[in-house]
Amino acid sequence: MAPLVKGFDGPLAFAIFILAAIGLLNMYSSGFANGLRFYDHARNLFLAGLVMFVMAQIPPQRLMALAVPLYTLGVALLIAVALFGLTKKGARRWLNIGVVIQPSEIMKIAMPLMLAWWFQKREGQLRTLDFAVAAVLLGVPLFLIARQPDLGTAILVFSAGFYVIFFAGLSWYWMVPPLILGLVGVGGLVLFGDALCADGVDWPLLHDYQQQRVCTLLDPSRDPLGKGFHIIQGMIAIGSGGFLGKGFMKGTQTHLDFIPERTTDFVFAAYSEEFGMVGDLVLIAAFFFLIMRGLTIALEGPTLFSRLLAGSIVMTQFTYAFVNMGMVSGILPVVGVPLPFISYGGTAMVSMGLGLGILMAVARSKQLVQS
Repeated sequence: MAPLVKGFDGPLAFAIFILAAIGLLNMYSSGFANGLRFYDHARNLFLAGLVMFVMAQIPPQRLMALAVPLYTLGVALLIAVALFGLTKKGARRWLNIGVVIQPSEIMKIAMPLMLAWWFQKREGQLRTLDFAVAAVLLGVPLFLIARQPDLGTAILVFSAGFYVIFFAGLSWYWMVPPLILGLVGVGGLVLFGDALCADGVDWPLLHDYQQQRVCTLLDPSRDPLGKGFHIIQGMIAIGSGGFLGKGFMKGTQTHLDFIPERTTDFVFAAYSEEFGMVGDLVLIAAFFFLIMRGLTIALEGPTLFSRLLAGSIVMTQFTYAFVNMGMVSGILPVVGVPLPFISYGGTAMVSMGLGLGILMAVARSKQLVQS
């Protein structure tokens, strides 16, 4: 086994182990009413670890050969979903090819691979046109995913692609106008939220449920037993945890079924209730250590492709954690984004293992070259 683990990054592996341990501990409590959740979560963690181990054996330069075929396959499947995909709960996100798959998950890895490949090919001769082509490569699958509609996955795919473009050297000149426009939009929502969220007011470009999520964020008490129930109960659970928490297996909001989706999207609320502010700081510190170590690995990557790919992967982990904690805490709209290693879910867990395996491969490639 020695050649297979040679060059593994110890600090990165330690951060992953700590987060996995916290996830198992929390899942035992939050999923106690459904005894299989803990064992399924453990299985998913094992599968993610196995995928990570296998991916870590593949040198980053070999991944370049997969970039164009995987991206092309992902876009083709997204088009197939738009034409004859399966519809569940008003969303067309799945495709039956003998087994039911969700093609948008492929783009979480295919997008940074494709853009990193593109900028590697243009290394040393980047022009504004090259960034425009990258924006088109990002925009096509993003448009198809947003139409399903799947806002959570669209955010993650966009962030994975944007981080590659940003690390490739995107000028602040192009980022300032959208940032200003976004700040003006948020300010307008805060100031005129009551009028904009009044009955009968339709927002362009957004589906009704997306509009309701934003309005619920501005004022959860508008519908406390309906659309605002998730946010209100999540904030109650987080606040009632206090400084030290109520204790392991002692969360009343959790075990009396007041927290909806307490093992998936709102798992952070269940964790905060039982482990309090101290537990939250430990969890945030573990994510911070993982992200900082990942960025260090990205900076030391041997090629532009590996640096861009590693940087995008680790910052996507940050996006997962920030969006999930933010929506549960009531500072971001509720979207379907899991908390890495903590939330229950097989597909998301395996995709995280795949990304972290690539990150480990970049770390190994540098250490093996030096040795």
